[in-house]
Amino acid sequence: MSDTASSPTPQRVLVTGGNRGIGLAIARAFADAGDDVVVTYRSGEPPEGLQGVRCEVTDTASVDAAFDEAEQLLGGPVEVLVANAGITRDGLLMRMSDDDFDAVLQANLAGAFRCARRATKGMIRARKGRLIFISSVSGLTGAPGQANYSASKAGLVGLARSVARELGGRGITANVVAPGFIETDMTAALSQDVRDGYVATIPMRRFAQVEEVAGVVRFLASPAAGYVTGAVVPVDGGLGMGH
Repeated sequence: MSDTASSPTPQRVLVTGGNRGIGLAIARAFADAGDDVVVTYRSGEPPEGLQGVRCEVTDTASVDAAFDEAEQLLGGPVEVLVANAGITRDGLLMRMSDDDFDAVLQANLAGAFRCARRATKGMIRARKGRLIFISSVSGLTGAPGQANYSASKAGLVGLARSVARELGGRGITANVVAPGFIETDMTAALSQDVRDGYVATIPMRRFAQVEEVAGVVRFLASPAAGYVTGAVVPVDGGLGMGH
């Protein structure tokens, strides 16, 4: 990112689900830029070189405890929340259980709500803050076998835009980043035929790098994006354009 996306002073950043994939790339991008970063994770250990706190976003008490611990590590309230934690439980509509639908909505949508609600306590007092919700192209276009996932990711748009209207006067922005197909361990395991089929649907004819998503998130957290709120920014190579 250019200097225009840098903050004059280090920001206190919390990235949920920041121990792998897109979340980890986002966390490292902020850390590399000199910001103070904490990631949340459910199991294992925090990534090397990053501070981490355990958090189960489906549980309010766990979210509140994680924020308390993160704010101790950061030395103050969270200024930038990247709500990235999420799960998938794909399946055809007629075979999808109530549990699989509810679990994905609880983690991906209600979990983001819980984290945003807790984060805004400090942001309102400071009269500034950035809420960035990681959605998906599937939340804009839909995807077969992902009624639960697509619904949860679409819900983030309504959540962000409601918060943007509610808290814009307090200097708090709320935006959505909607990645498409990304180069990750999961997509690397796809057969070449399957990869080629997906790539053929993408105008830019390639998958994105995680760093390309992280760069957009950093921009939205920067002073250069101070007047951007309620926006949905696709990072999908044109796959979902028009949605």
